Amino acid sequence: MGLWMGAAAAQSTEGGLALAQQKACMACHQVDSKRVGPPLQSVAERYAGQGEAMVGYLAEKIRGGGRGAWGVVPMPAQAQVSDQEARQLALWILSLAPAKAEN
Repeated sequence: MGLWMGAAAAQSTEGGLALAQQKACMACHQVDSKRVGPPLQSVAERYAGQGEAMVGYLAEKIRGGGRGAWGVVPMPAQAQVSDQEARQLALWILSLAPAKAEN
């Protein structure tokens, strides 16, 4: 985890899978394989290392939905997810990116 992810952020990633299951994210996404939407690990890999702004971007996509970034199937808005929950989910998703080897 980068420096932008402090103790509070690390704590919020711990319950990420449970929150994703509770908020029905897993109906369309899987951690490591495609279902309707992209695998969450693929999302993490695409946006890894881009800092705090990416947490906000993903949280906004979770709440507001999106289309075109991952193919033709749109992601509907998830109004049942609060801003705080969307942020927690975004942090958890980003934590799924594999660690990069240091040279």
